[in-house]
Amino acid sequence: MSPLLRRRGTTPRTSRLLGALLLVAATGALATGAVPTGGTADAAPAPRPPGLTPLDRVIPAPAVVRPAGGPYTVTPGTHIRVDGDPETLRIAEYLADVLRPSTGFRLPITDRGYGGIRLRLADGPHGAEGYRLDSGPDGVVVTAGEPAGLFHGVQTLRQLLPGTVEADTVQLGPWRVAGGTIEDTPRYAWRGAMLDVSRHFFGVDTVKEYIDRLALYKINKLHLHLSDDQGWRIAVDSWPRLTSHGGSTAVGGGAGGFYTKVDYREIVRYAASRHLEVVPEVDMPGHTNAALASYAELNCDDVAPPLYTGIKVGFSSLCAGKDVTYDFAEDVVRELAALTPGRYLHIGGDEAHSTSHDDYVTFMDRVQPLVAKYGKTVVAWHQLSGATPAKGALIQYWGMDRTGDPEKARVAEAVKNGAGLILSPADRTYLDMKYTEDTRLGLSWAALVDVRRAYDWDPGDYLPDVPASAVTGVEAPLWTETLSEPDELEYMAFPRLPGIAELGWSPAATHDWDAYKVRLAAQGPRWEAMGIDYHAAPQVPWPRD
Repeated sequence: MSPLLRRRGTTPRTSRLLGALLLVAATGALATGAVPTGGTADAAPAPRPPGLTPLDRVIPAPAVVRPAGGPYTVTPGTHIRVDGDPETLRIAEYLADVLRPSTGFRLPITDRGYGGIRLRLADGPHGAEGYRLDSGPDGVVVTAGEPAGLFHGVQTLRQLLPGTVEADTVQLGPWRVAGGTIEDTPRYAWRGAMLDVSRHFFGVDTVKEYIDRLALYKINKLHLHLSDDQGWRIAVDSWPRLTSHGGSTAVGGGAGGFYTKVDYREIVRYAASRHLEVVPEVDMPGHTNAALASYAELNCDDVAPPLYTGIKVGFSSLCAGKDVTYDFAEDVVRELAALTPGRYLHIGGDEAHSTSHDDYVTFMDRVQPLVAKYGKTVVAWHQLSGATPAKGALIQYWGMDRTGDPEKARVAEAVKNGAGLILSPADRTYLDMKYTEDTRLGLSWAALVDVRRAYDWDPGDYLPDVPASAVTGVEAPLWTETLSEPDELEYMAFPRLPGIAELGWSPAATHDWDAYKVRLAAQGPRWEAMGIDYHAAPQVPWPRD
């Protein structure tokens, strides 16, 4: 572990739940929800009880907050009440799994009685992902029209409880939720985070943990970058050397790795349980050295290059003039689409410097229809705007704040012609950019991206000549050329990721750095309890020990 990173726990919450409950029973804490104090006169003083979190102290900022009345206190007698819907029951079980270890309470789930914590689906102005939270002395009710909204409401409820509620051992209460009402709906439908598993490979458990981090901040898309020059990470039965050879290494010459189809389905299943949709990416026609090294026939000269473990870009290209290239592309799209229940398939398209413009256009004209053939919608990096985006395609813009960039005009024209737009400006949202010149991890080719820079921009007016209504959403990519450990992913994502999540969810009217940094600081104890190794940015007034 890097010395600049804090110590973290590595055992999953579920494996410690039984032990925590046995500890509760042994200490008698089950009846009180607190750790017994006692001890000698020389014992350290008991920790102070946590304060009450205001309704507006959460991230992303809710659309409407109306404080009113007294708080609700979670006690040993609290039940989680559901209406019998299977999805509501699953969300209740998820909530109970979060709360039981730290409170020490049983929190039985029931479809009877009144009070306590109630989760309900009902008609109303909630949309697909919105919710309403009502809290008062008699209980907390989270109401939504769809399960996704109910799940997002539960994330707000988590943040209204003290940060120590995330711990895996019994903590000191009281567990109070401020009184009042929150009504909340997202600004954008696409609120994504991309994880590059190609430059360095990360196993299923690490991806699951990252999904859990994303869910807390209402991220709803997990974009997995599954192939690049340094490694091919998803099994394709019809082209097995993609993984056996192309997946065998990583940046710096590490061991590499790949997901079997069983592995990938498990990631998709787990993401769905947290109401995230997986968007797989296979980058083409550039960023393809791992594929070219695996199959000589994909090269124009029929000579396979060696595997690549550096970090340069733009040197590789599939051969656009060969029919076998499109056989390969169709097989990959077909098999990946069959594994992916979501609506989207990302075909990359960036930094194809070794592909001529005419070949690039030819390639995209032939590959985009394959995505539609297998029931998916095309997503591609914004260089697709230099060709002809398919009807309904989403263009992911990763450029920067600089004048005279002709790609911005091409993107605006593609949007005018009907393409959707996802904003991932590299000098704002790339989580692998260094915070400062002294940051040991990360790169700096786009910019030094401190916490304020990542947060302090508006997607609605970011690109010239693109109306706010054309923006589909935002996404925070995390490239891994310099990142090889889970701790390092966390350190670069936090505390910047919650700010990107807020840009995607919260109304523009709530955007205010001075207010946000206070809310962000309040997340610190929560991350400590979760074992997240975050960067303690000096711009943020973190609580003192």
